[in-house]
Amino acid sequence: MSRYILGVESTAHTFSVSIVSSEGKILSNAKSVYKPPEGSGIHPFEASLSHLASAAPVLSEATGASGVGMRDISAVAYAKGPGLGPCLRVGAVVARTVASSLGVPLVPVNHAVGHIELGCMLTGVRDPVVLLVSGGHTMIIAYAGGRWRILGESLDLTLGQLLDQFGRHHGLASPCGRAIEEAAAGSSSYLRLPYSVKGNDVSFSGLLTASKKLLDAGKSFSDVSYSIQETAFAMVTEVTERALAFTGKREVIIVGGVAANRRLSRMMSTMSARHSARLAAAPLEYSGDCGAQIAWTGWLAYKSGVSVPVAESEVTQSWRLDSVDIAWRN
Repeated sequence: MSRYILGVESTAHTFSVSIVSSEGKILSNAKSVYKPPEGSGIHPFEASLSHLASAAPVLSEATGASGVGMRDISAVAYAKGPGLGPCLRVGAVVARTVASSLGVPLVPVNHAVGHIELGCMLTGVRDPVVLLVSGGHTMIIAYAGGRWRILGESLDLTLGQLLDQFGRHHGLASPCGRAIEEAAAGSSSYLRLPYSVKGNDVSFSGLLTASKKLLDAGKSFSDVSYSIQETAFAMVTEVTERALAFTGKREVIIVGGVAANRRLSRMMSTMSARHSARLAAAPLEYSGDCGAQIAWTGWLAYKSGVSVPVAESEVTQSWRLDSVDIAWRN
């Protein structure tokens, strides 16, 4: 008999609610995305006000679309962190309220682990090297010894921040990744940019500075977009390849908002083929932040005995995924 869990995502610009079955069927995935002014990034307080205003209609849309009665919900999961404090608190309050009213367990979920576990479920990969690339994360990850282990990461900006800050310098509003990808597709003129790989970590700050200077010097947005993509994507592909060779795994998955970029997927596909490894990527609809990643990972945690009393629930703005015990993979 199916059981159902409701998940609430609110770590950054997206407020989303999803209901997922114990078999992994996503029954609903409603969301509202905060849109900052052009040329601006996410303002945490303004985003939290947007989440607060959209919480009730998004919750109503998710429950209505799922076809599941609220009394059939077995547990409620929420994104405990990492993320923006004001945004996290809105999602936590909504989740606490629903869990309390239904008298069901409350399950805290690490947002980054949510990206990984949802991607694995949707693509069927079992033991991959993970490239997590988004506005909040740039990490190369593999599972070992009861936890997801970080084998490499960005030392400064995330890949999503790199693209967003470059796009905002051009006058775009965050998130800027899609506009940059479209602009890059119109060019094949590579402009030399800093390539910074340090061990199995990457650094994007010098790349961002140099890219902004090229724009200020009159280089076309299309050419600089092409060049920043080629450089940054080559860097993360290199360190992912090193992790793949080190672990000897035969699966690679790209998750997070930047997983939607087709050029990154092509680079990663070429690299994976050299190692006879299968490449998978989270489907476009679920590559970005969504309630489904919280609901599905919440179900995995809940069936493994993870829950917290409502009175003891909290949010954690900086919550490393390699500090989370993954009981369901043991």
